[in-house]
Amino acid sequence: MIRLNDLLNIPYPLVLASQSPRRSALLHHVGFTFSTVVPDVDEDSVDMLLPPSEYVETLAMMKAIRGSELSEAPAVIIGSDTTVVLSGEVLNKPMDADDAIRMLGRLSGRTHTVYTGIALATNCPEQHRMMASRATQVTFRELESAEIQAYVASGSPLDKAGSYGIQDDFGAVFVSHVEGCYYTIVGLPLELLYTSLRQFVKEIAGARA
Repeated sequence: MIRLNDLLNIPYPLVLASQSPRRSALLHHVGFTFSTVVPDVDEDSVDMLLPPSEYVETLAMMKAIRGSELSEAPAVIIGSDTTVVLSGEVLNKPMDADDAIRMLGRLSGRTHTVYTGIALATNCPEQHRMMASRATQVTFRELESAEIQAYVASGSPLDKAGSYGIQDDFGAVFVSHVEGCYYTIVGLPLELLYTSLRQFVKEIAGARA
């Protein structure tokens, strides 16, 4: 496998500020070497009335900055955040099973937008920061009540924005159409992350020259 840290000449160890197993799996899958920290940030402190792209970028940067504080050695930290927007309403992680059932019922037969923001930060003298985001349109087929009940009972939707995961064995069959980057829906747009890291490394090198 290609070692992307070496290919991009990332000057410091890479740290993912996330407890998401999906994001870790994606980074491993494409060839990044990294460690993880769990950023304890107050997500409710960010105004949900912000434009969705700004909302997820702000949360991603909060996680990256907190990750930089938790990383003792010099590092490049990745933060990320995902949300679902339906007709202007932000649908984050459900509060409980009933909330998940309500969300999935609203998504049934309709098109929504998944936004994922990424942020890069260093805890080094350069103190560089960068934010970006992607949006993907997702259309659900009409869902039956029994399907929603069974999916929620599995527990899988309870830690996911919009109460579903397209990568899930069952949640995937709800989606009839996708327009945009699939990995944005999973929670980490890989092409955006790669190109952002490439530019980020160039800016660090320029500051150090």
